[in-house]
Amino acid sequence: QMQLVESGGRLVQTGESLTLSCAASGFPFEYYCMGWFRQVPGKEREAVSVISNNDGRTYYADSVRGRFTISSDIAKNTVILQMNNLKPEDTGLYHCAESTMAIVVTTAEWYEHWGQGTQVTVSS
Repeated sequence: QMQLVESGGRLVQTGESLTLSCAASGFPFEYYCMGWFRQVPGKEREAVSVISNNDGRTYYADSVRGRFTISSDIAKNTVILQMNNLKPEDTGLYHCAESTMAIVVTTAEWYEHWGQGTQVTVSS
């Protein structure tokens, strides 16, 4: 059974760091594209960072480039989002998602399966 389970979100202060993890199961993780999306009330779900496990290419939204790093541990079927120098505008519900596309894709419509999300709140 296909499953994505996120963890690591919590309340932090501006400038602090967080590490989000997404444990995947039930599909060939090493071939697919994995993304982290942020959901904020009243706004569309936004791709924050994406990695293609097929070729290792990555994508970062302009707002997080240089502060966030995405990586995959193929042996553990886990995708990690390291978030540094957090800002209040990083606040949101972070979802892990899986796409059967082998290349990096950044629109939510390309993703077939989603986790429940983990809440990140950054206070000023």
